[in-house]
Amino acid sequence: MTKLRLAIVGAGPAGIYAADILLKTERSFDVSIDLFEQLPAPYGLVRYGVAPDHPRIKGVVNALRDVLDRGDIRVFGNVHFGEDITLDDLKKHYNAVIFATGAIRDTTLDIPGIDAGGSFGAADFVSWFDGHPDVPRDWTLDAESVAVLGNGNVALDVARILAKHAEDLLPTEIPDNVHAGLEASKITDVHVFGRRGPAQVKFTPLELRELGELRDVDMVVYDEDFDYDEASKDAVASNKQVKVIDRILQQWRTRPSVNNAGGEASRRLHLHFWAKPVEIKTDAEGKVAAIVYERTQSDGSGGMTGTGELREIAIGQMYRAVGYFGSPLKDVPFDKKHGVIPNREGQVIAKDSNQRVPGIYATGWIKRGPVGLIGHTKSDAMETVQHLVNDQGSWWQPADPSEAAIPALLESRGIQWTDLDGWHRLDEHEVALGAPHERARIKVVPRDEMVRISRGE
Repeated sequence: MTKLRLAIVGAGPAGIYAADILLKTERSFDVSIDLFEQLPAPYGLVRYGVAPDHPRIKGVVNALRDVLDRGDIRVFGNVHFGEDITLDDLKKHYNAVIFATGAIRDTTLDIPGIDAGGSFGAADFVSWFDGHPDVPRDWTLDAESVAVLGNGNVALDVARILAKHAEDLLPTEIPDNVHAGLEASKITDVHVFGRRGPAQVKFTPLELRELGELRDVDMVVYDEDFDYDEASKDAVASNKQVKVIDRILQQWRTRPSVNNAGGEASRRLHLHFWAKPVEIKTDAEGKVAAIVYERTQSDGSGGMTGTGELREIAIGQMYRAVGYFGSPLKDVPFDKKHGVIPNREGQVIAKDSNQRVPGIYATGWIKRGPVGLIGHTKSDAMETVQHLVNDQGSWWQPADPSEAAIPALLESRGIQWTDLDGWHRLDEHEVALGAPHERARIKVVPRDEMVRISRGE
């Protein structure tokens, strides 16, 4: 019987789902799967891209853990593809590879002043508050007024963390350095800007509702944004999700501003709709000083058009949450325009010739771009896996497909890789750190410390 030796690069939901689906797929051959992950811990964006106060979404970890804990998938963490292990290495030891590396960079926004001091991409801020080991430990929140650009779930995550009081995050797995940074925050006002109207937003009702539950934070919406045209009225009437969003926003229009003691809330979160950012103004030191935006209006079909009216709000920091973007992988075709590996239904194709590249596949955000929720990743993986199974005739023929080859290769190169047992050690260590403080866990942030704990050193 033929045996498929498969490498999967990326141990987030996309990679783990692909492995699980393949193992459960009806086939005429045995399967052996190795997952490679550049971080010492698995789970990708579920661990490092979801806000710490989202326990419901982080429950996805339990499902991913169940897959890995079956024991039929090997994990090699702290291994960088393109450096520690190459495409040529994979061809020597596997029949095929699926890339599931996601999209972790911020999409650019081409407006004047976007690169000013105090202007950040949301991905960098999310990585910081999620304790990513490869970003700086400190984040200065020294501005009273800040802006968030975008109307998707990431924008609301960023806005919520900026507006929330640090002590209210203590029950979560927030790292100590992040709590200290948020505790020192001088923020009083967070302004969120979206180019279109309340009926055309990209975030979900759950994300929006959570904003209104923040302690000592007033939700500010503006009456002028709710003069709905027929397209917006139709969207509210015909779409259940839009209807719920509209109901929440309408309630905020009349809700009084109070804190728990009955006085004025100490922080405000402003939602500006029909607002297209056009410039970031800077001060004499080149730092963010104000945002200029154009007032927009409906084009009658769910889109927007400019009105020419410009407005300005003083801010000291700006966070753009206008989308994520994939990163190129060494020796793998890459579409620089869209930030994805070029492919047809997960089968990777050459950038210039459009011909299929045998043995190489993609799934998740690096396959289709950063759209859709975690659940969409399953159907994505099913498509890719089905092609992999059907492509048996074009698999690579590895010179040494033995399972012992990879540990020997990594050891010969001095790579301190982590395995599944190592993740269990790190997991237990983090939970134990949190237990005395009645916290879910306290994340270990430094990479070398994560590796040392994982390897039992």
